Amino acid sequence: MTYPTISGFTFIRNGVELGYPFIESIKSLLPIVEEFVIAVGKSSDKTLELIQALNEPKIRIIETIWNEKMSERGFVYAQQKMIAQYSCVSDWAFYLEGDELLHENDLEKIKAAVKNYHDDKRVEAIAFKYFHFYGDANIYLDSPAWYKTEVRMIRNSIRSYAPDGLFWVIMDKHKKGRMPNAKLIDASIYHYGYVRNSDSMQQKLNQVSKYWAHEPEKFNYGNVDKQSLQPFAGTHPKIMKDWLNREAQQNFSFNPDYQLSTREKKHRLVKKIEKLFSLDLSKKHYQLLK
Repeated sequence: MTYPTISGFTFIRNGVELGYPFIESIKSLLPIVEEFVIAVGKSSDKTLELIQALNEPKIRIIETIWNEKMSERGFVYAQQKMIAQYSCVSDWAFYLEGDELLHENDLEKIKAAVKNYHDDKRVEAIAFKYFHFYGDANIYLDSPAWYKTEVRMIRNSIRSYAPDGLFWVIMDKHKKGRMPNAKLIDASIYHYGYVRNSDSMQQKLNQVSKYWAHEPEKFNYGNVDKQSLQPFAGTHPKIMKDWLNREAQQNFSFNPDYQLSTREKKHRLVKKIEKLFSLDLSKKHYQLLK
């Protein structure tokens, strides 16, 4: 069997200003891809220059200009994601957001999974477990409000598109889309978006809000349900050591006056049901293949 090929892809704009570990993210995926396509939006910082400075022959940069008038449910992110994906030429396309990384210990598992499932045409995508770190690199979110698994690799020979930056829809029928059929593998995505320092986090929310047609919230890491957090007992990707020391929030503490929202109370109840019946009721954007 010919070994299947993988394209990495992502999009990024103002990655430095908004506190993304995007260089670390790119480097974490590079070892297992034949190419890495990056849609780099016109930025007010050195995002483009830092990517160019990697001087990596696998990287192919597409310079873009974002549609600032597009405020409909994050569709500008879908546009940028698909600009990059539609330029990928490998058998599989692996999407990492600018604050997501792979662990070096999982790379061989991922390559083995692609090789194992490539000839099984039922498998349209590959899903991963998730660690959503929050406020502190030694704490992660464990709540039905946060997806515990998600597709990040898709077969590049099928009709797919992204209605926003997060997930894919398969268009194998003329008018009606569906979620991809996926295998969940024993490898994780390490998500660091909620451990960046508070100033960068606020800037990020200020930018994101306009593409979702709402006002940005005033962010405070301490405003969180304690029961949604768990201690992290694993190890971080080695490449994140300097970023975590330099850019991450360093003094997380709970707000003693914080009152749980109705949504958080609901998620507490859902979590109890999950534990009682050994279920996972978090949202999934794929159909799990057994």
